[in-house]
Amino acid sequence: MNPASPPSTPWWSPARHADRRPILLARNRIQAAIRGWLSAEGFTEVDPAALAISPGNEAHLHGFATQAIGNDGAGRTLFLHTSPEFAMKKLLAAGETRIHAFSHVWRNRERGPLHSPEFTMLEWYRVGEGYEVLMADTMAFLRLAAQEAGAGVLRFRDRTCDPFAEPERVSVAEAFATHAGVDLMASIRADGSTDADALGAELDRIGVRRAADDTWSDMASRVLSEKVEPKLGDGRVTILDRYPAAEAALARKVPGDARVAERFEVYACGVELANGFGELTDAGEQRRRFEAEMAEKARVYGESYPLDEEFLAALEIMPAAAGIALGFDRVVMLATGAPRIEDVMWIPVP
Repeated sequence: MNPASPPSTPWWSPARHADRRPILLARNRIQAAIRGWLSAEGFTEVDPAALAISPGNEAHLHGFATQAIGNDGAGRTLFLHTSPEFAMKKLLAAGETRIHAFSHVWRNRERGPLHSPEFTMLEWYRVGEGYEVLMADTMAFLRLAAQEAGAGVLRFRDRTCDPFAEPERVSVAEAFATHAGVDLMASIRADGSTDADALGAELDRIGVRRAADDTWSDMASRVLSEKVEPKLGDGRVTILDRYPAAEAALARKVPGDARVAERFEVYACGVELANGFGELTDAGEQRRRFEAEMAEKARVYGESYPLDEEFLAALEIMPAAAGIALGFDRVVMLATGAPRIEDVMWIPVP
């Protein structure tokens, strides 16, 4: 299903649209199949507003800001959300127990074959259930996507992945050891705090570049992107589980081990598809993590975003839950073999 027309041809030209249309129809079938599956599982579809008080409070996420002008002519800054997460968790606090949303989301500073400033995120939550069930949900969606696209495998460039095979589930620490030869846990203290010098020594040993002012997070992210991620989801889906707590600002810590958190990501063909959590519901701990993230954002980028105080208040009454976000466009890409994210969007971002 790879589009034949070059990307320099406008998407609205009849020839290019004719090339893209089978992919776009497959997208619709995949979305309908997933919606049907969720409905059968008792999920309620919700539609969060795109404008938010905060676009999200992770250091390296970048939002789009706008001015909302009131009837009195006064303006206040609002943001296009980078995820519907805060809004959906407020619904969990309100009493919803199984919800999902296909949301358009916006992320600045991101554009490439796998990134668009605006894209579609499928996000869903289960109250009172462990985060492992989200792994099974995601596998069900990948299989539905392949079936609806008429594909036996997921494909990105020259790599393939069988979504019908049993997935590989490994911890981040195991993946670092296997694919990079790095003992990640040796640089994480028992309380979850990190030792940048210890990890820096590991990078020097394996020949990965680093800057003098790199934080532990900077170095861990570099090893992950350069050494680990390219090896994941090769032949079968990889579930990368138990992220270091320092890299899981919205996830609760694993009981009995403060070094790691209930966070996982799903990979196919080296492409990250989903990011799931056992959700953190301690409002005080969440505030501390957000403040630390915004301090780091201010240090690196010279800006920060406000905290959503209503979200923090909602956490006080939000029940235990598991939640996940899946890049829907990327799933369609891999199911149809499309090389660029714009190829699977009915109307790409200019």
